[in-house]
Amino acid sequence: MTVLITGASRGIGAGLAAQYKAAGHEVFGTGRSPMADIQLDVTHPEDHTAMAAALGDRAVDLLVCNAGVYLDKGDRFDDGYGADLWAHSFATNVTGVFLTIQAMLPHLRRAQSPKIAIISSQMASSELAPGGSYIYRASKAAVLNLGRNIATDLEPERIAVGIYHPGWVQTDMGGDSAAITVEEAVAGLVDRFADLDMAKTGCFETWDGRVHPY
Repeated sequence: MTVLITGASRGIGAGLAAQYKAAGHEVFGTGRSPMADIQLDVTHPEDHTAMAAALGDRAVDLLVCNAGVYLDKGDRFDDGYGADLWAHSFATNVTGVFLTIQAMLPHLRRAQSPKIAIISSQMASSELAPGGSYIYRASKAAVLNLGRNIATDLEPERIAVGIYHPGWVQTDMGGDSAAITVEEAVAGLVDRFADLDMAKTGCFETWDGRVHPY
């Protein structure tokens, strides 16, 4: 199996890449660092073009859209949430996912049972609305909506799309007090991706297999 994971230089992305490599799969991890397998800033269209060219005529069996930012953590309603944070967050968390999928479509179409996994968050849920983190919540809600609509459009091509909450994970983004380790999140997500098929396309699930409220 050939797997491409965006945002694979650290945290969940790096953990997923290591897990799939250990299992013997061909893995391409992207990142902004020159040390990444494929250098990719998801906000740059030209990087997506270069990534697709670097893969040549390879089939991609699993595309994991993991790259993301959380720039408004701790911002105050009265004086925070600057327009620049909105623009950069949506460029990364939403447009970046779309551009990645768009660039990888020819490679996914070459696979026998292609899958796309989009990492969103429980903070995307409209039913769970505790307030705060407006930019991050809005961007993750947008990518949830994006993923479900892409699932509809790609269903005739038999490309399965799943959207996932990875858990509150002990990463730079999640913090040291988060509920689960990277290893726990990765193990659960790998199981979720393995279970993804056309019967589940468009799903929004948690890392441990529960259906997440929208």
